[in-house]
Amino acid sequence: MTTRPNSSSSTHSLHSSRGYHLQQKMAPYLFISPFLLLFAVFGVWPIVKSLVLSMYATSGPKDSVFVGTQNYRYLLADADFHTAVKNTVVFAFWSVVLQLPLALGLAMLLSRRWVRGRNLFRLAVFSPYLVGQVFVGVLFSVLFIPQYGLLNQGLHATVGLPLDTKWLADPALVMPALVLTALWLYTGLHMIYLLAALQAVERELYEAAQVDGANATQQFWAVTVPAIRPTLIYVLIMSTIGSFQLFELPYIMLNNTPGPNNSGLTIVMYLYQTGFVTGDLGYASAVGWTLALGVLLISLVQLRLTGAWKAREA
Repeated sequence: MTTRPNSSSSTHSLHSSRGYHLQQKMAPYLFISPFLLLFAVFGVWPIVKSLVLSMYATSGPKDSVFVGTQNYRYLLADADFHTAVKNTVVFAFWSVVLQLPLALGLAMLLSRRWVRGRNLFRLAVFSPYLVGQVFVGVLFSVLFIPQYGLLNQGLHATVGLPLDTKWLADPALVMPALVLTALWLYTGLHMIYLLAALQAVERELYEAAQVDGANATQQFWAVTVPAIRPTLIYVLIMSTIGSFQLFELPYIMLNNTPGPNNSGLTIVMYLYQTGFVTGDLGYASAVGWTLALGVLLISLVQLRLTGAWKAREA
């Protein structure tokens, strides 16, 4: 005698199976939902809001008038913005040109086993980055003081520089002062990245190059540079992006001013002055978006010139 299957039991089993599969599909989204929610509130929404705000003329948080792309058109003719762009580009160029070779040289030196106390030297070179830009700005403001500043004293004793040299009051010396300060602050950070890359290079490559008769210079270009190339590209791009974000150093060293003849005015400082001193948050947002797009374009050009895209495609 055959018995009919219990339809209610089969239905319950089917619903349980569907519910289980639904839970499996939804579980990952449930776990990442807190991050997505926080990112949407504190990441996506401010970005969208700033883009919308860049199309308004404001004189405070509640007084705004829609002007469309007028802020961007005015930006192209703004002499102060042009000065800020020029200063920032000059700073970024000299920072990259000086910091990267010096950081690579220090990394290669402190990777040698015959250097005694190399761990202590590594810490000493890297430690300036740990104290932050504000402290370094205050410190170098004292070092650049005429007559009694340590830098003037040292340069006067070595190369005969006048003791009354006013680094932070002379428009021609403000940018060199900022570049020297950034050099002391960030070289150690880049050195750590490059040092880690150098330590990952296989010793067998150098041994094979020596067997082939390569000297130290040839080993550097044929073995070292190709092996640490990804790290070099990363340091180059991050150094460039960081240079275009310069704000704290000139703000502190120049006593909350852009310096004589705007010689220390940077893009981010101009953004701060426009948004939080003048109160035109819409125009400041336009400056910020122009900076972001400019940095993106420069980074893409660097990736293209260094061949990073080709390596990624390969």
